[in-house]
Amino acid sequence: MLNFSKTKIVVVYLTFIIVSFFSFLNFKQSDNFFIKKKINLGLDLQGGSYLLLEVDSSPLEKRHIQSKVIPLKKKLIENNIIFKNFSINDNVIIFNIDNLNNNKFEKLFNDKNNDINLFLTKFNAFELDYEFVKNEIKIKLSKHGVLNLRSAAVDQSIEIVRRRIDEIGTKEPSILKRGSNRILVELPGVKNPERIKDLLGKTAQLSFRLVTDEKSDFGSETFNLNDTGEDIIVSKRVILSGSNLIDAQPKYDNLNNQPIVTFTLDRLGAKRFGQATSKNIGKKIAIILDNEAISAPVIQDSITGGKGVISGSFTFQEATDLSLLLRSGALPAPLSIVEERTVGPDLGQDSIDAGSLSLIVGFALVILFMIVKYKFFGIIANISLISNLLMLMGILTLLEATLTLPGIAGIILTVGMAVDANVLIFERVKEELKKENSNIQAFDLGFKRSIVTILDANITTLIAAIILFIFGSGPIKGFAVTLSIGLITTLFSAYFISRHLSSIIVLKNKEKKLLA
Repeated sequence: MLNFSKTKIVVVYLTFIIVSFFSFLNFKQSDNFFIKKKINLGLDLQGGSYLLLEVDSSPLEKRHIQSKVIPLKKKLIENNIIFKNFSINDNVIIFNIDNLNNNKFEKLFNDKNNDINLFLTKFNAFELDYEFVKNEIKIKLSKHGVLNLRSAAVDQSIEIVRRRIDEIGTKEPSILKRGSNRILVELPGVKNPERIKDLLGKTAQLSFRLVTDEKSDFGSETFNLNDTGEDIIVSKRVILSGSNLIDAQPKYDNLNNQPIVTFTLDRLGAKRFGQATSKNIGKKIAIILDNEAISAPVIQDSITGGKGVISGSFTFQEATDLSLLLRSGALPAPLSIVEERTVGPDLGQDSIDAGSLSLIVGFALVILFMIVKYKFFGIIANISLISNLLMLMGILTLLEATLTLPGIAGIILTVGMAVDANVLIFERVKEELKKENSNIQAFDLGFKRSIVTILDANITTLIAAIILFIFGSGPIKGFAVTLSIGLITTLFSAYFISRHLSSIIVLKNKEKKLLA
């Protein structure tokens, strides 16, 4: 029936007022208001940086193969397989065994419970392959092993990239996987893209290693110190790695008032660092970051508290960035920028102006059409349309959604869908009036019988929008979000607000001819 109970009227309009209230938060000038929600503008509207990063997994593949050397030797010895000429060349482990041990090695290598050659369940294959030619065995990563390693590297890199960007305070970044080895990063409103690129371009592999003049069992290599410029010989044995850090903060040195980075270690790291420093008092310890020697301080005393300092010729900004990198963790593999685009704020404003103009023009034409076509009920349809848009903007604000240019397109499409709902209702009412029903019966039946058609049209569109959101990305998701919310607010405004306003007119004009 057209009659609305007082409770229903209160619920409908209270819902409308509360939801619509949030849309006006986007126009407030002061940041002191207790509700700080607003719609965020996407990259195409407010400008920012677009970066396509590529994960170089070749160093990771090399490290992974090297990590198999000691466990493999141990397994060969345990199974009495005699080997010789053991070496690593181009990500391949090479050694010799005699023909008598070939079957024994094959059985060991292809055992699914083997902790060296892991069985990858999702590929139904082993991560390592081997070939046996003239008593020489060559072990390398299998095709599936490479895919698994690359996929894991990209997934881990996405998390590290997200941590680093979140530390900077960038609002609503979009970080997505692209293909098998690429990451798409969109950063709306970023004013210093060079700093972002510098942070994302560093792997942040940190290690503490002793400076030595003697030949080490682990080998040694020469570095040039960043702060003094002198050459130092550093043992390849890693005393401590960045994985043992749980916090890092930039500070000023109390003695020299120079920027430094203080770090805190986990329990295992604190124990290892304490043992290493107590045994090597008077020696230098090199701090290596991404294959560069930052500094090499002398160990004055044992450091057992799990806290330490990284000093060097830093500016405070460099110390801040270094601490950020250490806190967020090391990337598993280097990242390189393969594509970069910068959207200027002027271009973004042009997009906003163009989108706003198209919305205003479309909105004005729709309002004019509805008034010409349905006279007074056209005004009711327009009030319903305005309430629909206010509720849509309110929900987007409540969710702190990111509005993109395709999102504006979704709002414009919502205007069309909302008008379509009202047209269906009024045309159905006209059909009922032709059957000589009273105005009350005609409008009541018109709303009831048209709602099925409206639901069918909107639900099928909503399903399509949900599929776009699930399988789409970036701008496609923005379009899907605004369209989905718009469909829900369209149903609410058409069936409750428009229906209630129409009922007021109909009940007051029971005998008049209302729709031609």
